[in-house]
Amino acid sequence: MKKKSVAVVIVSNGPGELTTWVNPVVDELNKINKSLSYKQKLDFTLRLVLVPCPNATGKEFLVANSWNKFELVTESKSFWKLLITPHSFANWPKKGVVIFLGGDQLWSILLAKRLGYLNITYAEWISRWPQWNNEIAAMNIKVKELIPKRYKYKCKVIGDLMADIKINSEISLRDKQKHYIALLPGSKKAKLSIGIPFFLEVADHIAEENQNINFIIPIAPTTDKSEYLFFQSNKNPIAKYYSSRIKTIKKFKDSRFDYVVETSKNTKIYLIKKHPCYEILKECDLAITTVGANTAELAAITLPMLVVLPTQHLNMMNAWDGIFGLIGKIAFINRFFTFIIKNFYFKKKKFFAWPNIKAKRMIVPEKIGNISPKKIAREVLFLIKNRDQLKNIKDNLHKERGDKGAAKKLASIIINSIKRL
Repeated sequence: MKKKSVAVVIVSNGPGELTTWVNPVVDELNKINKSLSYKQKLDFTLRLVLVPCPNATGKEFLVANSWNKFELVTESKSFWKLLITPHSFANWPKKGVVIFLGGDQLWSILLAKRLGYLNITYAEWISRWPQWNNEIAAMNIKVKELIPKRYKYKCKVIGDLMADIKINSEISLRDKQKHYIALLPGSKKAKLSIGIPFFLEVADHIAEENQNINFIIPIAPTTDKSEYLFFQSNKNPIAKYYSSRIKTIKKFKDSRFDYVVETSKNTKIYLIKKHPCYEILKECDLAITTVGANTAELAAITLPMLVVLPTQHLNMMNAWDGIFGLIGKIAFINRFFTFIIKNFYFKKKKFFAWPNIKAKRMIVPEKIGNISPKKIAREVLFLIKNRDQLKNIKDNLHKERGDKGAAKKLASIIINSIKRL
């Protein structure tokens, strides 16, 4: 590997961050440097450090390598070894900049300290370690306001990296006459066991009332279509409470969708394997989703959502993952935990959806409790019919985010940092 004078090291984690944060920033960085005169051109090497992430697909290393934009890409499983012995991976220039674009902000701080480089953090919601950052690029003014006064000088508001997502005309839904609703039943087994039978029935009730709606499900990278078949079957004890079933699931030859599901009531639902599929989701009218990190992703693309959490199955904790699944098999503990959660946790917790939690107000509607698919279907039909309601949700989500052009501004900050080295 040819030695260069300055290293630009990007720290990132999951597929969403790579696609919507890292790739655009790298492109803008190269674009700005290319536009400089021969004497002004900067001599730097681009390197990508992947860090552990629970939402990773495991393919991030291969994807990043296929771009051919980095002289070095290190896998997430190698992060701690890289931190301890960086020279076992490559020769590192004496000068460099580490940029945080996903993961835990502390990891980029530690890597910058270990290499003796400057550190720049892109802060989407909060800058956690302003005292150890050289520069902070904030999504909006609210992020800057949270930074202690003595460190505010380090911060520049650059906007929202997610706001620059471009729509690929080949997969666009704009020319279609129908409405599109995204269904996000969850990614882990605990949520899928409830989400799949519940969401299938929601879709059937909606389709029964309005034939002008198409449904799509982005398949989470941690699951596949076989789990959809399993959790809608009698093998899932929760499925017996719902009447909807999958009649067929077939491959679908389309530039946008991979499979088409047909329910026992002839409702069609299109499945998408591409992850992330923000381009398609961004064009949907509405998402029906479980609670979790997915509400933050939907908020990032300002997609109106209805957040649902049916609490009528909490007693079936033997279907849950981890320690709750183990203790849930003990009847009296199961009943005790169900009582605590229903009577204390749900009553005390004000908001469940990420955008509502961050805004400290109700931006997107939440339906929590002993709710039925029919009730959710009625709520969805009301929202689809009342376009002003959807627009109001979208506008409020946008207010919590930032403006366009963030990738170009962040690239300029990186360029200026390199010049000062």
